[in-house]
Amino acid sequence: MRLSRRHLLVLSAFATSLRAGEPVKRGMIVRSARPEDLEMPLDGFRDWITPLERFFVRSHVYTPAVDAAQWKLEVGGEVRNRLSLTLPELQRLPKVELPGVLECAGNGRGLFQPTVPGIQWEYGAVGNAVWAGVRLRDVLENAGLRASARDILFDGADLPIGKMPDFRRSIPVRKALHPDTLLAYQMNGRPLSRSHGFPLRAVVPGWAGDCWVKWVTSIQVLDREYEGFFMRTAYRIPTYAAQPGQAVDPARTAPVTELRVKSVIASPQDGARLAVGKPHAVSGAAWSGESPVDRVEVSADGGRSWFGAELDRSAGTHRAPGRYGWRLWSTHWTPPAPGPHLLMARAMSVSGAAQPLEPAWNPSGYLGNTVHRVRVEAGRAGTPAGPPARPVPAFPVEARTACLGCHGEDIIAGQRLTRAQWERELDKMIGWGAPVTPADRSALVEFLFRHFGPASHR
Repeated sequence: MRLSRRHLLVLSAFATSLRAGEPVKRGMIVRSARPEDLEMPLDGFRDWITPLERFFVRSHVYTPAVDAAQWKLEVGGEVRNRLSLTLPELQRLPKVELPGVLECAGNGRGLFQPTVPGIQWEYGAVGNAVWAGVRLRDVLENAGLRASARDILFDGADLPIGKMPDFRRSIPVRKALHPDTLLAYQMNGRPLSRSHGFPLRAVVPGWAGDCWVKWVTSIQVLDREYEGFFMRTAYRIPTYAAQPGQAVDPARTAPVTELRVKSVIASPQDGARLAVGKPHAVSGAAWSGESPVDRVEVSADGGRSWFGAELDRSAGTHRAPGRYGWRLWSTHWTPPAPGPHLLMARAMSVSGAAQPLEPAWNPSGYLGNTVHRVRVEAGRAGTPAGPPARPVPAFPVEARTACLGCHGEDIIAGQRLTRAQWERELDKMIGWGAPVTPADRSALVEFLFRHFGPASHR
């Protein structure tokens, strides 16, 4: 797919106008280099506040370069007063700070069985930051909501690739008017980086990251729910218990909104070898949606029994964890005998929600929160090396032409899809402008399935 002159200009501006002090990502799992999709490793769950250089990145499109001096926030629609605010004008409103978890709706997708298409996140498409900005409510009150106002639509400076739909999302007025919903211009005390939405992004605490629109330039007040692709087709989950691998009735789905309660074990990690008869720290982080985490429990016998972990209430800083920040937790466990052991951690929220032992499957891999399992070996010191990386095969010219004009090989190499899933993905990309002829389609599906099919086919 060829890039338009407009896209090339955006990429050129991004490459040549990096701001001084922009944090450089380090030690990240690269799910996609282009567009940018970076996952935080498990050791990141040892920090209460996720450092900017370790904070995950999710981008549907190429990162835009925005000139703050030229930027304005336009507010319109079902309002009495249209607004056009510069960044200094916006910053004159009362400043609010809020610690909160930002988690991609697809975090955990790579753990679903059977597999589903999309970025194959495992655990680290999430981070905890201190966000600073203004209340969205203050902006909307200045605009004057009409009685017909129902949803608030965000649009950003990002440009769709090819014929891809523009990424726009709306949230209900009740959530927009909540005092904790922000328009943030700072993250961990610094201006937002380009990857995280400079100069302004939505912060919708307790809800999944698809609602936290980046690079915000426009807010439209609607008298209905927005009907664009990323509301009516993508980012939706079944309203019933879907059977794994089965098609879902679109009429019985709803938009992804609130996060589910979840915990992750940061230490020890899978495959660690621990000494018998000695206590070992077991620790991690837990978070939830609009109802805070109440407690975390750990099992060392595959879930037959559970014991409580201690929640860090100070978070090691002068700030309290808050309602939306994650909670660090820790306990100790002593391996009773040599051999393999299964550690598990589950979190419960104040509202009574608990992590499930079995996943609530959906065909897009959203809101995965199955109990985290870590297998360790007691009896020998040291940690074994992981399996060697699987080489990526050479892409035929048809695949390079059709697929690699918009994104890199890494997105494709991370998939584990069935033939039918690859056919649907390819047809979607053709609809978005991928140059695939009918004669090439079958060969492309065969190549993708042969090299990037489920594990049993590798």
